[in-house]
Amino acid sequence: MTELRSRMIRDLEINGLSKSTQTAYLRHIRELAKFHKRSPDELSLEDLYQFQYYMKKEKNYSYSYYNQAVCALKFLYGFTLKKDWNIHQIPFQKRSKKLPLILSKDEVFELIRVIDSKRDKTIVCLLYSAGLRVSELVTLKVSDLDSKRMVINIHQGKGRKDRIVMLAENLLEVLKQYWLESRPETYLFPGKIPGNPLTREAVNNLLKKYAAKAGITKNISPHTLRHSFATHLLEDGVNIRVIQFLLGHRNIKTTTIYTHIAKNYIDETPSPLDTLFLSKLEDNNE
Repeated sequence: MTELRSRMIRDLEINGLSKSTQTAYLRHIRELAKFHKRSPDELSLEDLYQFQYYMKKEKNYSYSYYNQAVCALKFLYGFTLKKDWNIHQIPFQKRSKKLPLILSKDEVFELIRVIDSKRDKTIVCLLYSAGLRVSELVTLKVSDLDSKRMVINIHQGKGRKDRIVMLAENLLEVLKQYWLESRPETYLFPGKIPGNPLTREAVNNLLKKYAAKAGITKNISPHTLRHSFATHLLEDGVNIRVIQFLLGHRNIKTTTIYTHIAKNYIDETPSPLDTLFLSKLEDNNE
């Protein structure tokens, strides 16, 4: 381990960043060093711009991945290396305002129906029934499930926040069948490496496999089920503040995105064209 990496790990720990964030930041800095074939502490601000251009134009990284890399750069050069640059000169990318992709209830049902593995069915049902992030799912422990209170305890979710979500009755039966077959001890979904949980990539891959099997052509990910959870709750009349709490959103504005795709919000709002013709028809009948 290089001295710079050791210093950055120390600083990440001091700042209380989660293990997953630490891993992501170190990965981005490793990619920076690989791109320039030099140690990051030898690079200039112009070198960072070249790396950002490479991420955008050649790798075409998503908005979230790109901006996470920028956060890593700002941390390394602003906190660890304490460069006398104006750190704001390392720009973020503006977020495009896209509506989240969701599945209909029929599509979710079909997705679950085609799964023939007890473990995989449990994973998909958990993602959808509780609106979990994939990072929360893979780090779930057997002890986090409280069947007496019918809740799931989420520890140190995004923003290092704990929260409680519902344990659906139908999910409980699926969980029992999985537990009787696999008998997980620590992590609810252990990975191939002893003592480690299942990886996010494994969850993403199995979801895409079953989506194809179910004839779902949408490019779904684990987060699609979280979006579907929130949208279907809103369509069923659940208060948006409750949904905010269940999702673990800090700001209600993040949750209100689902009002743009909830079908009942659209169905219950008449088009002005319809009301225009209705008013004209009433005028003619008078």
